[in-house]
Amino acid sequence: MIKKILIINGPNLNLLGEREENKYGNVTLDQLKKNCELYAKSNGLEVMFEQSNIEGEIVTMIQKAKNAFDAIIINAAGYTHTSVAILDALLAVKLPTIEVHITNIYNREEFRKKSLISKVAKGIICGFGINGYIMALDSMKDLNN
Repeated sequence: MIKKILIINGPNLNLLGEREENKYGNVTLDQLKKNCELYAKSNGLEVMFEQSNIEGEIVTMIQKAKNAFDAIIINAAGYTHTSVAILDALLAVKLPTIEVHITNIYNREEFRKKSLISKVAKGIICGFGINGYIMALDSMKDLNN
């Protein structure tokens, strides 16, 4: 049973609440973190919430998750479309992974419609704003390795 989940946020997500509010809303990353932690706690889950603008740091987070977490929720942001290194790290750790995007990546620019991370993800949640994180946490409760 999945109990311990690492939530990874990629580049520019530290600017939530002040960046393109028409696309990403006005909730800050700290508020999103609190929402996820409260939901997790009330549902018997434990979460660690991380953010980095640096691809290598995200790879390291994923690698360290192997023996410390049961699953990963990742919004790799711009790295979704470009990072073979993040894909390879997720493939290597073999943890159940859900990919999350605040916007609907299939409703945006052509280059955003391709996700390298989707190859390893058990599921993708996009277009539901920050509620996608709660949807991913809820999905984790019933996800099998």
